[in-house]
Amino acid sequence: MHFLRLRFPRVTSLLVLGGVLVAVLLGWTAPAHATGERLVDDYRSVYGTPGVAAAVIDGSSVETIVRGRDGDGNAVTARTRFRIASMSKSMTAAAIMLLVDRDRVSLDDPVVKILPDFRMADPRFTGITVRQILSHTSGLSNSTNNEYVFPPSRSAQEIVAGLADKTLAADPGTRSEYHNTNYSIAARIVEVVSGKSFDAFLHTELFTPLGMTGTGSTLGCSDRAEGLPSGYEVVLGVAVAAPEMPGFCVGNGGVISTLDDMVRWLRFNQGSLGADLLSAGSLAESHTVQPKAGDYALGWQSRPVAADAPPSVIGHGGTLATWTGDMVFSPKTGVAALVLTNSGGDPSLLSTNLLAERIGAPATPMSNPLTVVNAVLLGLTVGMVALLVTAVVRARRWASRRRAARRPRLVLRLVPLALVTVLGAVLPTLIWGAFSFQYWIVTAWLLPLLALFCLSCCVLGAVALGRRLWCFRRFVGQGEDVGQLGDKPGQIAGVEAGAGPCQARGDLRG
Repeated sequence: MHFLRLRFPRVTSLLVLGGVLVAVLLGWTAPAHATGERLVDDYRSVYGTPGVAAAVIDGSSVETIVRGRDGDGNAVTARTRFRIASMSKSMTAAAIMLLVDRDRVSLDDPVVKILPDFRMADPRFTGITVRQILSHTSGLSNSTNNEYVFPPSRSAQEIVAGLADKTLAADPGTRSEYHNTNYSIAARIVEVVSGKSFDAFLHTELFTPLGMTGTGSTLGCSDRAEGLPSGYEVVLGVAVAAPEMPGFCVGNGGVISTLDDMVRWLRFNQGSLGADLLSAGSLAESHTVQPKAGDYALGWQSRPVAADAPPSVIGHGGTLATWTGDMVFSPKTGVAALVLTNSGGDPSLLSTNLLAERIGAPATPMSNPLTVVNAVLLGLTVGMVALLVTAVVRARRWASRRRAARRPRLVLRLVPLALVTVLGAVLPTLIWGAFSFQYWIVTAWLLPLLALFCLSCCVLGAVALGRRLWCFRRFVGQGEDVGQLGDKPGQIAGVEAGAGPCQARGDLRG
């Protein structure tokens, strides 16, 4: 923060430098190994992930790899339940495609035709189609519809109703922007057309026919569910079981599943399970990149299997604050990989490497950039705390030296502390792309050390600023009396035997 004219004590500079050096040392890169088990072990080492459940599907064979513990301290198994986050979107899209097969919905129907209560403060909303919400080309954007409001909506119906005063960021069908609300609208379409709750429809029409007996869904991202342990926050290798951040997940990220069930889901999408559930054409359309959608299909994405390679596989990831996962398969070879974890990380890197290892493609070395970020943040936090505590402790000396300063110059000397305080208050509201104090909650969950740094700046900066002003006012209030006693230091130092904490006696001795 070069714009702040603060004089860091030498020890503070050493602490910050030490944090950077630790970051470099900790931010090591794990080499790619030749087996799936070693790839999973390397991933856990790099990201500090407490529990991983992974699988590689190759024809009729399935290799499962489970490591670590769940949030209750039990060993992870193929039946351990995980939140799969945005991987849920593939299931929402499949639910819509079931209705398409039954001639209840068309992908090119306007949403307003199916949901008469769907309204927006933008006349362009009438042109949004079902295909566009499933491919994230509806024009909805976080810039005009903040998805991180607290408390979050509790149902798909509430989410749709909440759009009544929102606008679009682009004409429908003209550009792609990933926006979770699209899939909550899709969930509401399923409810209105089928006459069932979204969870009930998934259960009866998808999960039960596919034998996914350990799979269900919740409306909120943090809702409790039977048999679901908590996930973890991991910072610099330290894992702490933590509740999930509140948010609306209906349709876009609320499914809870197991490794065994997700293997069934991938087999279904490969066409080797539940072939009579969805037509081949609808299944293929789900995996086909849509117009103006970039690499996005319908609940799936087209990806490369290695860096700088053309897209050749289909996949989708999922990320919450305390859960992450990824699934990917090759339409040509039929090989698929699946990863479920109970903490943050980059599971798409592991799933792609598992797939690459099986088909003989080069694996990508794994590294965790957050290790460096968190180490630097820790160093900055320690340094800033040391600086601000020093400013609080030395407030009397500071005020004593500046008791005769002119007001404009005094104000300028207080600006750095004021900027530190304001920075701490507003930084978490700005880094996510839109100003909102509710982003403090998001920062606390996703980047806890950044939240700690900002909180330290805000609280200690305000304390230091307030104490300097208070001490300065005490000195100014005593200025005339002190001046009448003479100019000799000995006379001034003995003004009062019981001088207060910001009075002349103690300060002039310092």
